Amino acid sequence: MASTKSYCDFVLEQLSDLKTIGCRSMMGEYLLYYRGVLFGGIYDDRLLVKQTVGNGKFNLPAVVPYPHAKPMYYISDIEDRVRLYEIVSATVGN
Repeated sequence: MASTKSYCDFVLEQLSDLKTIGCRSMMGEYLLYYRGVLFGGIYDDRLLVKQTVGNGKFNLPAVVPYPHAKPMYYISDIEDRVRLYEIVSATVGN
């Protein structure tokens, strides 16, 4: 199932405090960038971020976005903007 533009727009709105947040559509899904660095994506209307040493402390569940892909961390609660900022910053290494 492809992700919806409305979900992508909602995620971008939740992350809008990051100023340099961006996305690119790719094969029905969305790749997310912060300061030009790919940090995650929206897959099947789920916000997923790359697994890094910095974001391991958030104890997020790992899921596979599509067959044969590397596991990524799933952020189920995207309502908490402060936590989202912390997770994305830790993922990118800021």
